[in-house]
Amino acid sequence: MSHGPLAGIVVTDLTRALAGPHATMMLGDLGATVIKVETPGTGDDTRGWGPPFCDGESTYFLSANRNKRSIELDLKSDDGRYTLEALVRRSDVLVENFRTGVLERLGFGTERLAELNPRLVVLSISGFGHDGPEGGRPGYDQIAQGEAGLMSLTGSAPDDPQRVGVPIADLLAGMYGAYGVLAALIERQHTGAGQVVRTSLLAAVVGVHAFQGTKWTVAGEVGHAQGNHHPSICPYGLFRTRDGAVQIAVGSEGLWRRFCAAFGLDPDRPGMSTNPERVAHRSAVIELVEERFAEHDTATLLGLLAEAGVPAGKVRDVREVYEWDQTRSQGLLLEVRHPALGPITLPGPPLRFFDPGGAEQTYTGHLPPPVLGADSAAVRAWLSDEAPLATPRAHPPSPASGCST
Repeated sequence: MSHGPLAGIVVTDLTRALAGPHATMMLGDLGATVIKVETPGTGDDTRGWGPPFCDGESTYFLSANRNKRSIELDLKSDDGRYTLEALVRRSDVLVENFRTGVLERLGFGTERLAELNPRLVVLSISGFGHDGPEGGRPGYDQIAQGEAGLMSLTGSAPDDPQRVGVPIADLLAGMYGAYGVLAALIERQHTGAGQVVRTSLLAAVVGVHAFQGTKWTVAGEVGHAQGNHHPSICPYGLFRTRDGAVQIAVGSEGLWRRFCAAFGLDPDRPGMSTNPERVAHRSAVIELVEERFAEHDTATLLGLLAEAGVPAGKVRDVREVYEWDQTRSQGLLLEVRHPALGPITLPGPPLRFFDPGGAEQTYTGHLPPPVLGADSAAVRAWLSDEAPLATPRAHPPSPASGCST
């Protein structure tokens, strides 16, 4: 059993909501010891976000806080500041997503953090950046999706902007933040010094504009929402069948010819013989494809597409995803024992590690999301060198467990 590639790394987590907690959860998934500092009495904002709640525990909070320990600290009090100083001295990483300037006002600006621990890597996540004409703006996911252009690219048509169905700006900022922390830890091995890593919801979304970005910066064209069809490849998208829909990705001319052979179409039909022509005549291509697909139910059609070697799939709901054998085979469900809820299943870490011989390096030390302040005494004892930071114990679940919606 592996203790994880970040075993021995200590992270002080001052974050709340989603971008920061997602970053620190990623570090915890890799074996780091993550100590989540929470406001006494209320904790992370997401502890109150719901429904659903199960025995008072927010499923939103559960989604972003596995593999962490919780300590309650009032950072405006002398005890809170003293304890945070002790945590900083013992940590490798500190992560915060306060509004710009808040940490400085608490007495923990970057210069003070470096004085306390010159090897400390600090990750700071903001909404729109720490400087610039709009630096310091509060950042919430949906606002960032709109401001960063993502909503203009998502929806059924240009006049129908839609947000992505998960808080993708928050999640991407967390992912980029964790990526930056790992890079800084590697550089510290060479320099011996920590550094400050900054990212934002704005930066994270712009960072994944991909071809939509260069479409403007190079070609001078503004992308817009086009529903469930790819703006640069055709046919590529969602197509109706006799009893539902399938998605196909005909991403090369070779695939186009195989697709046409399977469904009795002429690959050299005028206006459709090349991908640029098909994109220009997308409506006609969609109509032609759906005429053929209407002859088949979804299950039969997926079989025909598989035989032809054309990438295809159906649209699953979340329940179907977690019941899918392929999802389970990839280790994407994690069984833990929660102190209040008992055994629960969480979405699991998206990474797997193998040795050169192909043996998987399993990490079985995963912790459930903590109840508020569950580890306050243990963390204080560890900071005082009175005891090692032991794995939290699982408490028996509440006898009247249940979820409210």
